[in-house]
Amino acid sequence: MTDAPAAAPLQDPAGRWRALVVLASAMLLGMTTWFSATAVVPQLRDLWALSPAQSAWMTIAVQLGFVAGALASAVFNIADRVPPRRLMLYGGVGAAVANLLLLAGPPIAIAIALRAITGFCLASVYPPAMKAMATWFKLKRGTALGIMVGALTMGSAAPHLVNGLGGLDWRTVILATSIMSLAGGLVAEYLGRDGPFDFPRAVFDPRKAWQAFSDRPVYLASIGYFGHMWELYAMWAWFSVFFGDVLTAQAIDAPLAWSAIATFVVIGVGALGCWVGGMLGDRWGRGRATSLAMIVSGSCAVIIGLIPAAAWPLVLIVGLVWGFWVVADSAQFSTVITELGDQAYVGTALTLQLAIGYVLTVPTLWLIPIVHGAFGWGAAFALLALGPLVGTIAMQKLARIEKRYANRTEGFS
Repeated sequence: MTDAPAAAPLQDPAGRWRALVVLASAMLLGMTTWFSATAVVPQLRDLWALSPAQSAWMTIAVQLGFVAGALASAVFNIADRVPPRRLMLYGGVGAAVANLLLLAGPPIAIAIALRAITGFCLASVYPPAMKAMATWFKLKRGTALGIMVGALTMGSAAPHLVNGLGGLDWRTVILATSIMSLAGGLVAEYLGRDGPFDFPRAVFDPRKAWQAFSDRPVYLASIGYFGHMWELYAMWAWFSVFFGDVLTAQAIDAPLAWSAIATFVVIGVGALGCWVGGMLGDRWGRGRATSLAMIVSGSCAVIIGLIPAAAWPLVLIVGLVWGFWVVADSAQFSTVITELGDQAYVGTALTLQLAIGYVLTVPTLWLIPIVHGAFGWGAAFALLALGPLVGTIAMQKLARIEKRYANRTEGFS
């Protein structure tokens, strides 16, 4: 009796990198209607005579709409019952239409509602894109999803470059981003393909939205993600104001323009961080890689607020380190769900994780100017370090679980 031949080593399929380019492009294009708010609100504030509160709601409404859309998707298991690329098409079309209606110059209440609808639709772009990409990778899934989030990071940085260079007419921005959002959905549906590592189709079960967190690895990864989100968007939103204060205090000409360009670089370098974070996650395991990212980013949050009087190049260097690591871990929390969560409800778990994470961005976005006004930038940014601290504790626990899964899970190498 002869021994059975050894199983062939697992290989990611040919065409995976092309699929990555297509899906990353589709997600970036689809999400441009979110980024448009940052680019046009400064103009709309003057043209529509918006109050500071109304201006803020033009941005916040997108995030709250995204949360509402993600929660609806999770409760009804939409991301696991509708093919992900088809869902990206629906989301891209809906976001494009809602965004385009701003050209009619509606009353501010309607405009804010349209921004919320845009965010609601984008909940059908981001999570499904991550799920679709996961069907192409087993061995380097963390790297692939890291590149996806890196593309999104560059999209988040782009409006700061536009504003730093003088901006574009708001109508041009709205029209262009609407076209790109529609194009993103079409690219996903008609140029993308599903990979061989598909997830099983789910049946409707609203209990799965919360039961997803009963899996301890998913629960720990989500706690890590929540700590990450506590820091991320507040850092992205307020770095430009902080650095503008630094440049003004040091009598640098055109501080607002230079601050916007510096913020583009600080946020944009995070795209490289996402790639590096993905490679480290694939090599070390998600727990170790995300712990490193959060330790470094949390340290930068504490340090940078204490040195605003230092020469601005030193402040910028710390900002670049912060921007690199603050988002380097982002995709790895999603990767844990695709690897260790209930495979029939991966989309539901991803969507719910994102929904709760984006809810947690609201308190810090609101608190930073209050704490800054009372105690200065040191205390304001130190507040953000609480998120990475909690997240690191959770991910250290996940690292210990990963060791037990190492011989049974193909995603870690």
